[in-house]
Amino acid sequence: MNQKTKGIFFIISAAFCFSLMSLFVRLSGDLPSFEKSFWRNLVAIAFAIYAIEKNHISYRLENPKNLKYLFIRAIGGTIGIFCNYYAIDHLVIADANMLNKLSPFFAILFSYFVLNEKIKPVQLGFVFTAFIGALCILKPSGNFSSFPAIIGMIGGMGAGLAYTYVRKATQNGVKGPQIVLFFSVFSCIASIPLMLPVFVVPSPTQILYLFLAGLAAAGGQFSITAAYTYAPAREISVYDYTQIIFAALLGMFLLGELPDYLSILGYFIICGAGIAMFYYNKRDDH
Repeated sequence: MNQKTKGIFFIISAAFCFSLMSLFVRLSGDLPSFEKSFWRNLVAIAFAIYAIEKNHISYRLENPKNLKYLFIRAIGGTIGIFCNYYAIDHLVIADANMLNKLSPFFAILFSYFVLNEKIKPVQLGFVFTAFIGALCILKPSGNFSSFPAIIGMIGGMGAGLAYTYVRKATQNGVKGPQIVLFFSVFSCIASIPLMLPVFVVPSPTQILYLFLAGLAAAGGQFSITAAYTYAPAREISVYDYTQIIFAALLGMFLLGELPDYLSILGYFIICGAGIAMFYYNKRDDH
């Protein structure tokens, strides 16, 4: 396989892994979202340490200046996970995954401030279109029913901030396993004071599902890091939307979930905006 094909393979693998993570998080039952996040990141720590040892990567950063980038990435990613897990527990998992896929559009906005990248009017149009699609999923009604969807959208914003700083860190020479390890440790520590007051002892079945969720999440993180190592985002990012297809199929066949027509319309609008932005960026590069 050439580099681009490898990138496509890994980003589709990441999409499938993150869809499985959503399924296992839901199947783990009525545990608090913070507790689910803790166990998921504990598994990711083990995989990150294995990757660092296997590839003989240092635990220390070559440039201490990168520490602040890793902190902001970890804060954004932790907010993203907390919100995403809450949304998974309270929404159709395809809806929760779709709201999380607003992250590339938030990343465009954050890149303007963080990476000093210019935003063209056409790109702003794509962002605006994506948020119209989000409104179809949010279905704002002024009551509590739309609250989980709003939390899910905030999760997408946190993920967008995290991805922006992943790019900032990798541009400065930080390795993928170092980023995963720092984030996972930070997120585990942040989860502890939030989960202890509402801690629930998981059953053996719940422990199994939490382990599988962590396994799938670790596979997703390493796959998406590998994807962007082999090919730039502008060439392969569109394939990340396959996660919505995987999530919808898993929800439909294993959980009996059927998104309503407004949510499906929102999927088409957001995916359409993402695909249009992908082809616009390719044309702009040429």
